Amino acid sequence: MKNYVQKGEAITVTAPAALVSGQGVLVGEGLFGVAVNAAESGSEVTIITEGVFELPADATVAAGDVVEWNTGEALPIAAGVRIGVALTASTNGLAQVKIG
Repeated sequence: MKNYVQKGEAITVTAPAALVSGQGVLVGEGLFGVAVNAAESGSEVTIITEGVFELPADATVAAGDVVEWNTGEALPIAAGVRIGVALTASTNGLAQVKIG
């Protein structure tokens, strides 16, 4: 296939803010991933766009919830950008989320 570029599970983007490794990041209005390494705002960073990650989560997140990313944590979907599905309920402010 002549138009194939890459798998897309790990892509390089411009960091919209300062990031630390493992931090969830929303790029623009529709691309979500988890930072592979730390990056300064405006620099290149590789993000993983598919997989299961432990992410900050609102206490109301339950296993099976479709979740969005808002204010730095996973929330049950309302009107935001869908990032994936919670695999576990939020415990101590964290939930396992399947992104992608």
